[in-house]
Amino acid sequence: MLGRVFRFTMLAGVVAAIAFGLYAIHLTSKLPDPVLLTLDDRPPNVQVLASDGTRMAERGLRRGHVRVEDLPPHLIEAVIATEDRRFYSHFGVDPLGLMRAAVVDIMAGAFVEGGSTITQQLAKNLFLKPDRTIERKIEEMVYAIWLERRFDKNQIMELYLNRVYFGGGAYGVEAASRRYFGKSATDLDLPESAMLAGLLKAPSTYSPTRSRKLANSRLEVVLDNMVAAGFITEGEAKRAASQPLGLRAQGDQTGYPYIVDWVAELLPEFVGEKHGDLIVTTSIEPAVQKSAQQTLQKRLDAEGGEGGAHEGAVVVLGTDGAVKALVGGRSYQTSPYNRAVKAKRQPGSSFKPFVYLAAMEAGYTPDSVAIDSPVSLAGWNPKNYHSKYYGEVTLRTGLEKSLNSVAVKLIRQVGPARVIQTAQRMGIESKLGNEMSLALGTSEVSLLELTSAYAPFANGGMRAQTHVIEEIRDADGQVLYRWQASPAAPAIGRRQLGAMNDMMNAVVVSGTGRRAGIPQHVAGGKTGTTQGSKDAWFVGYTAHYVAGVWIGNDDNTPMKKVTGGTIPAEVWHDVMLAAHADKHPYSLPGTYSPGITASTSPIEMGKRAADQGSAWLKRMLGMFGG
Repeated sequence: MLGRVFRFTMLAGVVAAIAFGLYAIHLTSKLPDPVLLTLDDRPPNVQVLASDGTRMAERGLRRGHVRVEDLPPHLIEAVIATEDRRFYSHFGVDPLGLMRAAVVDIMAGAFVEGGSTITQQLAKNLFLKPDRTIERKIEEMVYAIWLERRFDKNQIMELYLNRVYFGGGAYGVEAASRRYFGKSATDLDLPESAMLAGLLKAPSTYSPTRSRKLANSRLEVVLDNMVAAGFITEGEAKRAASQPLGLRAQGDQTGYPYIVDWVAELLPEFVGEKHGDLIVTTSIEPAVQKSAQQTLQKRLDAEGGEGGAHEGAVVVLGTDGAVKALVGGRSYQTSPYNRAVKAKRQPGSSFKPFVYLAAMEAGYTPDSVAIDSPVSLAGWNPKNYHSKYYGEVTLRTGLEKSLNSVAVKLIRQVGPARVIQTAQRMGIESKLGNEMSLALGTSEVSLLELTSAYAPFANGGMRAQTHVIEEIRDADGQVLYRWQASPAAPAIGRRQLGAMNDMMNAVVVSGTGRRAGIPQHVAGGKTGTTQGSKDAWFVGYTAHYVAGVWIGNDDNTPMKKVTGGTIPAEVWHDVMLAAHADKHPYSLPGTYSPGITASTSPIEMGKRAADQGSAWLKRMLGMFGG
């Protein structure tokens, strides 16, 4: 009996082996020679166009084929230690790796680890679509075994490193090295090599232009892997981890590099990572973009040194949310990190409009009266700038002068939860703290996000739909993607819109944002300065554009007397003045008729009306305990 079972098992094994062999022959008989694939080193070409058809950039996403013997040994070691530690001993498929991955996947109840070797990853890159199916996994293994028979290990490593995606639109190690460090891959040092090796797991997640924190944490993981694999010592790993990672890129004086990089990062969302030649049309207005880049540099060069301000970012949107200009930093060559999109900072008082809007929706008006005086909440004692208090003021004056005590008393009255709902409805997507300090902008947001959330003030009350890519076509002119706006979501009621624009205009006309005003055009906006002057903002709008400016330092070093009403307001003024050169002046949407409404005692409103003896107001004040 046992003999029959054994013979049957052996026969089944032989049949399975023959079937697998025939299947492998069938698959590999149709494969192109990878050598031929590498000889055609012409990369997919991507043309990035402005809204008027101006060609902003034409990029090949691969740059040159680098021979493996020309690469620094620590780069190869970093890749092996992180991606495939048994690379030089397996036959294309690593059974131990597959078993370990299977256990992890079973425990997680999903495909978490694939157990793919470098050879399998190359096979997938050369021949397969990125589907996560059993059939594709089998094909991947067959192709990997074939590659191992066709090439030696160094050739496989060379093919892999010259084709794999490293994020930021960069395919191949040479393109990645120049993209992130502005130099050839042959000149990479140990921490730079470790960072590139770390990108292979999840390029979009660990890209240093997306998150320096995640990139640095991943770099440390790679260095630990290299220690565990015996490639470097713990001392070498510690020294490499503590070495500053200088991100640099090849200079680009066109004014477009931050935009083009951002578009390259967005492309896989619309067309995948494997594609041919593309023509990408964006919403960028060339004159506005160049003005924004030049203005930021000019102002920081002139005033940044004295104020200890070394970085900045600018965003200009159409009132519908289309990105018209975006500058991610002072110098792309010095740092390609896009601060306009990726960095999240405390907005300070530039968050206050959402607090005031929540108050308008609760029944207050710009003419409601508050008492500007010291406030204390559970040991928290927020103070006005310069610790100056004005006593009885209108809400208009409170926003115009950016009085902290008034904003805190408002959020205490309407509640942080209501302010959060209001901000989210306007377009803020970052997590906001459900706490009183939210009134002073203590929750971090990006400049693009905050600027977009101001758009409803300019467009009549509808939430903006932020986008930069308008259309993607292939080399034959076929449209692969075209932007289509969703039904607009209302964000502000008409009455509240008029009230907010009345107050926000006062900020620009006679308040903290006076330096931002542009002749003939009605504007609204708000300054923002965080504690210790670590961040300075000005975000504002006209009937034509919404723009935001951030000034600060990457390492959070405090600035010297730089507030939202100084350099940020000046940059905003210069950029918007140029943008409005051919624009007809229009009023801001919404109207406000001065009047006095009810108030509540917690912020001591309604005192003026009570003194006037209004019976209606007295009844309302009585209802609120005033």
